[in-house]
Amino acid sequence: MNRYPAWKYVILVIAILVGGLYALPNVFGESPAVQVSPAKASMPLDASALAKVEAALKDKGLVANGITLEGGSIKARFADTDAQLKAKDAIQNALNTSVAEPSYIIALNLLSRSPAWLTALHASPMYLGLDLRGGVHFMLQVDMQAALTKKAESLAGDLRTVFREKNIRHGGISRNAQTIEVKFRDAQTAEQARRVIQDQFPTLAIAETVDGTETKMTATIKVAAARDVQSQALKQNITTLHNRINELGVAEPVIQQQGLDRIVVQLPGVQDTAKAKDILGRTATLEIRMVDEGAEAHAAEMGTGPVPFGSERFLDRNGMAVIVKKQVILTGENLTDAQPGFDNQTQEAAVHLSLDAKGSRIFRDVTRESIGKRMAILLFEKGKGEVVTAPVIRSEIGGGRVQISGRMTTTEAADTSLLLRAGSLAAPMEIIEERTIGPSLGAENIAKGFNSVTWGFVAVAIFMCAYYMLFGVISSIALAFNLLLLVAVLSMLQATLTLPGMAAMALVLGMAIDANVLINERIREELRNGASPQAAIHAGYDRAWATIIDSNVTTLIAGLALLAFGSGPVRGFAVVHCLGILTSMFSGVFFSRGVVNLWYGRRKKLKTVSIGTVWRPDSETPALAK
Repeated sequence: MNRYPAWKYVILVIAILVGGLYALPNVFGESPAVQVSPAKASMPLDASALAKVEAALKDKGLVANGITLEGGSIKARFADTDAQLKAKDAIQNALNTSVAEPSYIIALNLLSRSPAWLTALHASPMYLGLDLRGGVHFMLQVDMQAALTKKAESLAGDLRTVFREKNIRHGGISRNAQTIEVKFRDAQTAEQARRVIQDQFPTLAIAETVDGTETKMTATIKVAAARDVQSQALKQNITTLHNRINELGVAEPVIQQQGLDRIVVQLPGVQDTAKAKDILGRTATLEIRMVDEGAEAHAAEMGTGPVPFGSERFLDRNGMAVIVKKQVILTGENLTDAQPGFDNQTQEAAVHLSLDAKGSRIFRDVTRESIGKRMAILLFEKGKGEVVTAPVIRSEIGGGRVQISGRMTTTEAADTSLLLRAGSLAAPMEIIEERTIGPSLGAENIAKGFNSVTWGFVAVAIFMCAYYMLFGVISSIALAFNLLLLVAVLSMLQATLTLPGMAAMALVLGMAIDANVLINERIREELRNGASPQAAIHAGYDRAWATIIDSNVTTLIAGLALLAFGSGPVRGFAVVHCLGILTSMFSGVFFSRGVVNLWYGRRKKLKTVSIGTVWRPDSETPALAK
């Protein structure tokens, strides 16, 4: 009656082993570390960089607990944070000779002290939130003037297109910072252009000056429109940062506006701070322009003449100069997707782009009208443009599919596609503050949170053992298994544990024992009604199961509502709460019954069970079931 088949015990043993294995990394803690990563994927780290790091630490008399070259970065571990900070400065001075263009990204990190065999099994400690472990804090400055300049450049291009469609002749359209200047040979044409601008470009304010027969019209972005551009730029950058961090897989980031032109990014429990800093700091935007192939442009490429008016000079990946026109045909805003892949002809790494309807139409028209000419695809990072490729247009390209290739590595293709897929930044950003911060609530709160769970468990266990005797001991063992299983699941999911999460963990202990209380009381009730001990155990577990399901499902629904509609600390509480309910149902019923069946199930003539005092309603003297 009360015997488990062998396969159920096998499941329990596997659950204990797996739970213990994946919960174990949390015991070893973390050590402060300095992580060195290349500023560009095309500059991989090698043994020489490792030797430089070791020499820099040796010169300053700093001793590292271990220096390894793994995963494309160098990681040096230290005993305490003081040595970590000194080591960062020493490595920074040794590797980055140029502050303006650093060759390496030096970042602070926290690395698990787990043994190598645990790491090989992909057993990692769970993340701790900013209020427990700390994390990385970035302050980003948004270049609002660049956003306005970019908008003015776009409007200048739109004016050229509209004037061409309306057959309005002009003496040239130029952009000077955030103003657009248009020259006309007569007042009548200027008046016609003014009406078109007022009708189709309401965000522009117009001022005219007359010089003889020539009229110069100056258009500037209106104050209200400029505020809208800056506001939209900030919102788009925040959205883009969210997308990029989601691509990185950072749990529960904090990204919020501070002031009119700054964004605060907090990454709690982040593991690879160097990668996060690189992705956030890069301002990758894509622009497609036509190559200037005139005689003056050719001379400028060879370095024997100035850059023609209306064009700019950029370098390609081989360091060769390319003169491209200032007019932007397409930008990253017209992208719908970007995926890394390979060129079908050369088998080189490439990035495959998908354009939206507007971008597809523009790209098709431009390629149809420019067969035999060169088109440059530029990638702007940190305000500097680079010509990724400048192929000759052989035929009209439709369908909205574009390929970027040109001697890039697979890592560069993956990083570039990630940045473009996450969305282009409306304005460049610069990291003006970066720090790895400690727990916002202090180390004392970490200890208090740990103590609350520990003493909560001890108090519950003492009560259960005193009140239910052996069944209370079994319930306490099931509760410990539940805690082990919960920590293991959080570690396997790499969930972020916050202080509210620790509160949820303490609450789960009380809720988990509730199932065993229902079972034990049901067994007592069966004993009071005269059932044999074996029959009472069987009926107690079977009849309490429906009540346990009902109570836990209703609580789980409330937890899922918090998870779906909550944010920040509320979600941290909800994650642990929901997982704790699921693990408590498994441990409180399946595991505890397995232990009870192992202890009592093999006894054929069982007369009593140790479940505390059983009060019989038909007797004044209570019966003690031992």
